[in-house]
Amino acid sequence: MKKILGIELGSTRIKSVLIDENACVLAQGSFGWENKLSDGIWTYSLGEVESGLQASFSSLASDYKAKFCEDLCKLDAIGVSAMMHGYLPFDKDGKLLTPFRTWRNTNTKQASEELCKLFDFNIPMRWSVAHYYQAIINKEAHVKDTKFLTTLAGYVHYKLTGENVLGIGDASGMFPVKDGDYNVQMLSKFDGLLRENEIDTPFRSILPKILTAGKNAGSLTKDGALWLDPTGKLQAGCPLCPPEGDAGTGMVATNSVTPRTANVSAGTSAFLMAVLENDLKSYYEEIDVVTTPHGSPVAMVHTNNFTSEMNAWASLFEEIIALGGGKIDRGKLYDVLYAASLEADDGCGGLLGYNFLSGEPIAKVQSGAPMIVRSPDGKLTLSNFMKMQIYSALGALSMGCEILRKENVGVDRVCGHGGFFKSPVVGQSAMSAAVGAPVTVMKNAGEGGAWGIALLALFALCGGDLEAFLEDIFKNEESVTLSASEKEKADFAAFMDTYKKGLAAVRLVSEVI
Repeated sequence: MKKILGIELGSTRIKSVLIDENACVLAQGSFGWENKLSDGIWTYSLGEVESGLQASFSSLASDYKAKFCEDLCKLDAIGVSAMMHGYLPFDKDGKLLTPFRTWRNTNTKQASEELCKLFDFNIPMRWSVAHYYQAIINKEAHVKDTKFLTTLAGYVHYKLTGENVLGIGDASGMFPVKDGDYNVQMLSKFDGLLRENEIDTPFRSILPKILTAGKNAGSLTKDGALWLDPTGKLQAGCPLCPPEGDAGTGMVATNSVTPRTANVSAGTSAFLMAVLENDLKSYYEEIDVVTTPHGSPVAMVHTNNFTSEMNAWASLFEEIIALGGGKIDRGKLYDVLYAASLEADDGCGGLLGYNFLSGEPIAKVQSGAPMIVRSPDGKLTLSNFMKMQIYSALGALSMGCEILRKENVGVDRVCGHGGFFKSPVVGQSAMSAAVGAPVTVMKNAGEGGAWGIALLALFALCGGDLEAFLEDIFKNEESVTLSASEKEKADFAAFMDTYKKGLAAVRLVSEVI
């Protein structure tokens, strides 16, 4: 029996999954963590990365030993995935020069706008090149000492293997790619801009080497094995696949890597990935153009905010229940709250909300400003409140999907995964109304990312064609497909009309508070 490990560093959990050669799950582990707002920057410390990885692996190893009555000492392959984008600059000695700046930060507006004009291509605020150029604009001293730049997945992979490489999907969120590598013409333009700012280091020289799915990305070193498993039981030597971002592993975990397929990940943030048949006619600030793990072009609608505001309210409801002497399982609480939304009045009873814990570029909201508005005759019931929370979480994502429909991006199916889909039916139906297509949820919807990178590690062992490999893996996968009812479509459309009108107010709030 082969043992393939997949690790994903998500926004709220570091998840580990062990699978066999048939992609069946053998053991699982996880560790909960949260980002911190420090000096105006959303971040995680590298110390937390290390301790969290070790705790997640330890949890998985304990699960494996309980099931198979032996220690987990030898692996056949490993894959690492993490939150895409962001900024991790290191000096020649491997020292991090600034705290990790995650995808959630929106302090790179000037850099993003200037690079969009320079390239005639959308460079979102969360992309690594936007962070790097903003640091230059801000005259940050660390820039001159930067010798390599990577993502969180790339950093963990480097610690395990000593190799500064990256999967093409994750790399395409650092700098635009073309024909399997960084876009040469855009690199030339950017190097010219760097020279104007007295930076002589070619940008290509500090970026990770790009690898596509199936390529060998190095082997687990002795130091890497000890870093992941301080007990010393884990043996070195197994191969690693190219590290990928959570968008790429989401595509793999939902078998959405072929043209006209799409997947939507819905958790702390949300993003919809539509694999393109043809290039978009224009570039849009709301749409990223990235790639699948094997290099096919993808239109990405990314929202910085999704379930965080709902999670905060769920915590408040838990506190109220506890004050009354009660106790409720968190999963059960979400099931109850989601089910309550089915009894909502039309128009969410006059309630309107925005879930912008951080800035939301699609909505052109610069900084965090969660907000709830109730009309004077609005009905403040739990049902109306929860329906409003669900719809507001979908608002920015829906605005991006409207652009894809105008571009005639063909999508035959959308596969959903992430915590939003753990409660049955409700989230799936609302998502269908938001994206304008049927939504399929597979059995593994809640744990897709770590399993997805484990699949890529298995694929690197097996070789062949990625699309054919995934078709074989998913041939018997259980799934449920739902389309929003005509009433839900109409309800959501009416909500979006009010939502768009109210954006002027939330933008103002984000500026003054």
